[in-house]
This record gives sequence, C-alpha cells and structure tokens, in this order.
Amino acid sequence: MVDLSPSPPESARPYRGRLAPTPTGHLHLGHAKTFWIAQRRAEQAGGTLILRIEDLDRDRCKPQYANDLLEDLTWFGFRWQEGPDVGGEAGPYIQQARRSFYQHIWRRLSQTGAIYPSPHSRKDVALALSAPQEGDREVIFPPKLRPATWEPATEPGNVNWRFRVLDGETITFTDENLGTQSFTAGKDFGDFIVWRRDGFPSYELAVVADDHAMEITEVVRGEDLLLSSAKQILLYRTLGWEIPAFYHCPLVRDEEGRRLAKRDKSRSLRSLRHRGVSPEQIRTQWTHPNPLK
Repeated sequence: MVDLSPSPPESARPYRGRLAPTPTGHLHLGHAKTFWIAQRRAEQAGGTLILRIEDLDRDRCKPQYANDLLEDLTWFGFRWQEGPDVGGEAGPYIQQARRSFYQHIWRRLSQTGAIYPSPHSRKDVALALSAPQEGDREVIFPPKLRPATWEPATEPGNVNWRFRVLDGETITFTDENLGTQSFTAGKDFGDFIVWRRDGFPSYELAVVADDHAMEITEVVRGEDLLLSSAKQILLYRTLGWEIPAFYHCPLVRDEEGRRLAKRDKSRSLRSLRHRGVSPEQIRTQWTHPNPLK
C-alpha cells in the first residue's frame, strides 16, 4: 500500500495543498489520479485543499471546460475548502484574474536584475504558454543570445523576459515520492521565459507566485513536471520565499505505454461518467489494474 502521508514540514505552517487544472479540455484519468493523491495527502495531514483554475492560455482555455471540470471534480468526490466557487481569503482563484499580481512579481524580479528582455524564439513562447508535457524537448536558450547588459524596467512592454540562470549551477531537491532529484542549469535547461510578449506571465512565474500567495506547503503533480520544479526553485530563491515540498506522481499511461492526454476523450472523466462508470470503479481500477475502455 502506498503511503500518502506527507512528511513533517520543516516549518510549523499548516498543510495547504492544491488542485490546479487547466481548462483546455476535459479531465482524464491521469488528472484524476494525481488530484486524488493530492486530496488524500491534504486529508491525512488535516490540512486545506485549494482549487485554482490555471487558464493563462487564452487561445485554448474555454469557459465551458472550466465549468465542466468543476462538475466532473465534484462528481468524482473531490472536496476543496477554497476555490473559485466557494471563495477564500487567497483569491481570486482564477489565473486570468490575477494579472496585476503577476506584474508586481515581475517588477520585483526586474529590480533584482534576475530577468532580462529577450526578443528571441517564437517556439519557446509557445512552450511557455502552459505546463510542459512529457515528450516536449527542452529548448536550451543559447547563452550567446543573452544581452551583455540590460536595465531594470517598470513595465514589461511587448517583449519576452527570461530568467538568467547560472550555467553549471546544480539544483537538488528531495521529492516526497521519487527521492533526490538533481538538475544542472545550462545543461538540463537554459534561461527560461517568465513573461510573454502578449502581456501574461509564463507557467513558471504564475505557479510560483500563486503557490506562495496561497501559502501552499506541498505541490502534488505529475512527474513530467520535475524539470519545472527545478526552475521554480530558482524563482523561489531569488524572491526570498520558502520553497514548498514537492510530490511528483507517476503518469497514467494507456495499454501501449503512452501518457494519457486530453485528446484521449474516451479516458476523460466526463466520458466514463456518461458511460455509467462510477468513481468507485475508477479508484478500484487504480489498485487492481483493469483498463477502462
């Protein structure tokens, strides 16, 4: 039996976890399993669970998907204590409504000289729109394209901004599920985007800003985001914020070993629900594998 109990935190902060779905499609079995682990860990710690809608990708995120995910999560048995539908002191719990807050964090980073304006790479801009997925090749930003000097700014303007990594620096952390993880800046990842030319933050900046503001003590998510955790640790350090614990879950895969994606509509919670599959049957399948088709 897998022990889902969180390790005692270094500080005395009460446990606060979160569910952070992106409304670009219907939730699938992979999301459900990761979110269920997050809820179990919050419950076993006697803590609080927060629902946050991560809708920064304005082209792909749809209000209907946001409404559907609330319905599907409730049907499955998820219960959160703070969120867009129930409120809370740390709101708003929808990222589109938090832009001014992100801009404040961008200014802090700009004043430290940790970030710089960068007009390069449209492909990298697309990758910065949302959380990276398994199979996405990490684009190492060429150091030769870094500006020799740059001045702090008060507004980001119509340009991308990147966090300047220290090449060769090793970022090591202990994952609550996978153990020691280690990544090297300049090798595993390069200078990464924190603000996009379209006027919105990247996934990395927004998640760090929100998790800090909402006092999240443990981040539970898929193992495809391990590299993102290393980048986010650099942002936490630069901003002088306490780093939460991390718990990365194995990905749910289909019979051919491929990671489930939202395009796999037959594996969505909504599709399974409409076919008469119960939440209990899904959770039993996790314990005694028998693919739901």
